[in-house]
Amino acid sequence: MKDFRDLMVWEKSHCLTLDIYGRTASFPKHELYGLTSQIRRCSASLGANIAEGCGKRGSNEFQRYLQIASGSASELDYHLLLSRDLGFLPEADY
Repeated sequence: MKDFRDLMVWEKSHCLTLDIYGRTASFPKHELYGLTSQIRRCSASLGANIAEGCGKRGSNEFQRYLQIASGSASELDYHLLLSRDLGFLPEADY
């Protein structure tokens, strides 16, 4: 088992999630349970899956969780693009 806090990829994903929470705070209130929630959940999923993978015994399991985190990153990428195109996220933030 590895300590996920030692991984730079986890640290970056954690910082990204903190940033995402701040930037989505200004999203329209009617999106609180929609796009805002979805963006926050998939960004938090990145670090959570890396951390969970570190808690597994084998490297195959760890790789599986990294693949799941990668999928969450692609989902987040789309949701941020959608947010920009809907006018919720300024181009500079995107």
